[in-house]
Amino acid sequence: MRFSDADFVIRASADTTDGAFSVIEEIAPLDTPLHSHEHEDELFYVLEGEHVFVIGDEEFDAGCGAVIFGPRGVPHAHRRKQPRAGRFLTMCSPAGFEGFFRELAAAEHRGAIGPAAYAAASARYGITWL
Repeated sequence: MRFSDADFVIRASADTTDGAFSVIEEIAPLDTPLHSHEHEDELFYVLEGEHVFVIGDEEFDAGCGAVIFGPRGVPHAHRRKQPRAGRFLTMCSPAGFEGFFRELAAAEHRGAIGPAAYAAASARYGITWL
């Protein structure tokens, strides 16, 4: 699926893991501002490119093969060192957060993407933007 000029591929979902975890591949990933998750922990595995992850008060430079953990409730952010470059996997536990990406891709497909769509999806999936 695609939105905001980035591709998101759901490699594992609540349906395929009995709700245990999901894995989402982000291709040409978006920079993500500081936020926290109410429901899930995230593990990021960098496949390509140079990225910077902020988890709580720590900042991590992350290249190919790096693994970064973002526990639920801890503010975190992501940015690419080179715009529109890179690829990484995000594992979420428990599963379900993949629905956030599906919802935003569907909104963009309908021409309804914008602040209201992001706010509604964020509220449904327990995301607080800081």
